[in-house]
Amino acid sequence: MTITIARVEPLTRTRAVRGPFDYRLGAEHAGVRVGSVLSVPFGGRRTLGVVLALADHSELPLERLAEPLEVLATTLPPDLVELAGWMAREYCSTPARALSLLLAPGATRRVRPRTVLVASLTDAGRNALIDPATRLTDGQRVVLMRLLDEGLCDAADLGLAVLRRLEARGLATLERSERSRLPARHSVGEVIAPPPLSAEQESALVPVLRALAGRRTERFLLHGVTGSGKTEVYLQAVAATLAAGRSAIVLVPEIGLTPQALGRFRGRFGDTVAVLHSALGQGERYDEWLRLARGDARVCVGPRSAVFAPLPDIGLIVIDEEHEASYKHEGDPRYDARMVAERRSLAHGAVLVAGSATPRPESYSSMTRLRLAARVDGRPLPPVQVLDMRTKSHPLHPQTRAALVEVRRAGQKAIVLLNRRGWSNFLSCRACGRVWTCPECDVALVLHLAEGAVRCHHCGHRELVPQRCPDCGSTTLARHGAGTERLEQVLIEALGEPGFPVFRLDADVAHSKDGAGKMLERFDAAPAGLLVGTQMVAKGHDFPEVTLGVVLDADQTLRFPDFRAEERTFSLVTQLAGRAGRGDAGGRVLVQTLAPDARAIRFAARHDTEGFLAGELERRRALGYPPFSSLIRIVCSSPDAAAATAAGTELRALIAPPNAQVLGPAPLFRLRGRARSQLVVKAGDRAAAITVVGEAVDSLTRSRARSGVNVSVDVDPQ
Repeated sequence: MTITIARVEPLTRTRAVRGPFDYRLGAEHAGVRVGSVLSVPFGGRRTLGVVLALADHSELPLERLAEPLEVLATTLPPDLVELAGWMAREYCSTPARALSLLLAPGATRRVRPRTVLVASLTDAGRNALIDPATRLTDGQRVVLMRLLDEGLCDAADLGLAVLRRLEARGLATLERSERSRLPARHSVGEVIAPPPLSAEQESALVPVLRALAGRRTERFLLHGVTGSGKTEVYLQAVAATLAAGRSAIVLVPEIGLTPQALGRFRGRFGDTVAVLHSALGQGERYDEWLRLARGDARVCVGPRSAVFAPLPDIGLIVIDEEHEASYKHEGDPRYDARMVAERRSLAHGAVLVAGSATPRPESYSSMTRLRLAARVDGRPLPPVQVLDMRTKSHPLHPQTRAALVEVRRAGQKAIVLLNRRGWSNFLSCRACGRVWTCPECDVALVLHLAEGAVRCHHCGHRELVPQRCPDCGSTTLARHGAGTERLEQVLIEALGEPGFPVFRLDADVAHSKDGAGKMLERFDAAPAGLLVGTQMVAKGHDFPEVTLGVVLDADQTLRFPDFRAEERTFSLVTQLAGRAGRGDAGGRVLVQTLAPDARAIRFAARHDTEGFLAGELERRRALGYPPFSSLIRIVCSSPDAAAATAAGTELRALIAPPNAQVLGPAPLFRLRGRARSQLVVKAGDRAAAITVVGEAVDSLTRSRARSGVNVSVDVDPQ
């Protein structure tokens, strides 16, 4: 058949416009295929689109169809085109929004491969080096000798003026060559042979290797305590995958917080490992994407967006720390990288391995479990002591202060976790009670003393710290609560000295490129010291010198109105506890709390993950929460509160999925200047509920009466 039609999905943001639309292909478009990215005329302007299919005819006459204006260099692999369609359906989004996430980084900004001028030696140049009759300056001889020793050389390194003169004499050639913008390398571990596995590691690896050899799609949960050697199991599974000629994806919660893990993968597999994450420059990301698409790299390591790596024939997908909420994307489509990984493993016939010391109840109940019950070095898990703070006013319990002083005296290291950043939670006027709130969101502003400002952690609004109350004129202002910034100062005053530095790691520190990685490197390099921060300090770090872990306000997450509150509290305490006691000096953990008898804290103190998960699954079964149902959250937002509520009410009337409960609409706090109304669907039949919600949202957004209302759908909200 003669291909004359390309069915193109324009990359528009609006829900009201859905493709694909037919475009006529001319002779100059012979290379267009599924996944090609085109510049096309659409709605009176020029836009990008992705080819979803090719055909030999259209319902419209050919003469009425427009032709593409340009064919871009990068092409989306067909399996990712199919994945975008699935994501649009699964997360009640649009194909255009899903495709935009999967394109090569920078494709919409026309990022191109970097080319450099390279020099090489000609035969005449080789003869010139050995022929004493050839007249050469000292500089020319040095350049020719380097070209002889090294082959191709970057012209910028040798001096362009000298090279031009050599080129004119026929002694060297200059030509353009494509060079990858390689990301700055994280610390690379020593390249050594794989260490011998423990008996538990061997038992866990065998079924994974068996599934890889049989090219079977299987899902494994590698449930291993902190320090049990899960990473080595991943490494050897990746090695087996590469040996079979297939490729692998390794997902980590946050690339900036896992330099040790990345170093181990690069140390084992070298430049066959590519990295994709948002902290890279766009050119670096584009070139890494191309290395993966061309097969120059066959292992992709990165956070959730690395699940879209354009790798062919994927044999293995690893999800490290699978319990982390950071695998859920907050933009539209609100995909869960863990679910996308499952979908890709099915499409490629790949093995999926999810690992965690504190797995989600959803994974624990549905995946084949592989257990690592002991630390790989044989050391015991650190003892955990729960400290009751109900009668204490100082942020540090006396036993905590004494333990920190002992760490300093012994020249060791400690990690202190407080999952709240800033100096104080909010400011108030002591005279009239005024609280400083965000003008765009219905929340209090958080004091950040170092920058002399109060900030909104939702929209980023910032004001200078007030000197007096604008309502009553009083200069007596009160600071309430404490965050990591204040805690850092308290610890510096109590413990800090030249030989015992205090480091802070939170989102304020980590916002710069590789800010988190650099701070962790400083802590690792220090002979002794204290690391204080938010939950970032509890994620996957391996510091053998840490002998003390401290959790402050451990019950904070228990106070959230969320059915996952106990799970998150248990995970946070257990993960922080796992950072201590990995070296010869051993370690211990102190947990400060106002709820010492809380179930999550009691089980975490005993390192009893199985006991906690058994109780959590029983509770969720009784209440009908995931994994025994699926949740879908729908939020309508508008500058006008009445319009947001009316849209929520209209959606409620349109949504009636079978075997489901619809809650709401209920008002939410104002966010970024928009009032919000929320519905929650609690369904036993996930697929049916997604279909009904998607159709209802599409119907609402097509209505001109609701043109000022934004609707977002979150399937499996976190």
